[in-house]
Amino acid sequence: MSAVWATFFYGVLALMGGIWGYIKAKSKPSLISGGISGIILILSGVLQMLGQSWALWVAISLTGILVVTFIIRWLKTRKAMPAAVMIVFGVIAMAVMLTA
Repeated sequence: MSAVWATFFYGVLALMGGIWGYIKAKSKPSLISGGISGIILILSGVLQMLGQSWALWVAISLTGILVVTFIIRWLKTRKAMPAAVMIVFGVIAMAVMLTA
């Protein structure tokens, strides 16, 4: 059950981050990518609760992609926000998901 909560948490974080990026910087790419990623992760959590084991691998894969994406973003921009938050919580979420 901890993998489900980690998936939900990271999904909500991605969704809220996309909304925040749009509000703060009028970034449509942030809204779209954060929205899509967040919804997929939240849906993956629901599917995990319904016994769909493959949904865990979707969550792990998408979280890994987001972590790598934010590492690249951090290296390019040297701005800690929002990259550091998404990296740290992504790594924690993946660790929880992988140990479930």
